[in-house]
Amino acid sequence: MSRTGRRPAEGGTAWGKAALVALPAVAAVAAMSVGMAQGVLASSFAVSGKAFQVSSGRLSSKGLASFVDVARAADGEGHAGALLGIGDARLSDICQSARIDTPVGAVVFKLTAGGKAGQVAVRNLVLHSQDLAGDAEFGDVQIGRDASTLDRVPGIRGEPGRFGLQAADVTVSGVKSHAWSATGGDFRLKGLSLDVSLDGRTCF
Repeated sequence: MSRTGRRPAEGGTAWGKAALVALPAVAAVAAMSVGMAQGVLASSFAVSGKAFQVSSGRLSSKGLASFVDVARAADGEGHAGALLGIGDARLSDICQSARIDTPVGAVVFKLTAGGKAGQVAVRNLVLHSQDLAGDAEFGDVQIGRDASTLDRVPGIRGEPGRFGLQAADVTVSGVKSHAWSATGGDFRLKGLSLDVSLDGRTCF
C-alpha cells in the first residue's frame, strides 16, 4: 500500500525498483564511455565474464593486428578469444549491448553512436572477441605471422610462438561480434545515446 492509499496495479512493473537496479549499469557504462574518450582505460583488465554485442554497418582502418589470447575474469576464469587491435579506424555507426539478469527481469543496456550524427573515429581500439562476422577486404595481409613480431598496430603483440595475423588496412561491412572487452586510446562518439530498459532490444 502506498502513502496515497492506492495499491499498485497487479502485473505492473515496479519502475522505481527497476531504476534502482539499472542505475549501477548506467553509471558503469557512462564511466566506461568517458574513460574510452579520455584514453584512461588500459587494454588489460578483469572482464565481467559475460560477452556483449558489438556491431557496425561499416568499419575501415589503417592497420590491423590480431592474435589468440585469454581474457581473465575477476574470479580467475579464462575466456579464450582473439585479441584484435585496430590502428586508425572510422565506423559508419556503432552499437554495443549487453543483456543482464536482475531481480526484476532481464535488463538490456545499449550504447549507440554515429549514423546521421557522423562517423565514429577510433584510434588504437583493442577488442577481445569470441567471434567476428562481416564482409571484409584486407590490404597487404600476413596470416600465420608470429604474434611477438606483429608491428602494424603499436603495442599489439602476443607471446612468441602464438598464431597472429596483420594487415596494412582493412574494410569490413556488416560487422557483428561478441566481445569480452573493448577499449580505445582515443574514442570519439558522435551522437552518443545510452538506453537501459527491461527486455529491450540488443544490437542484433
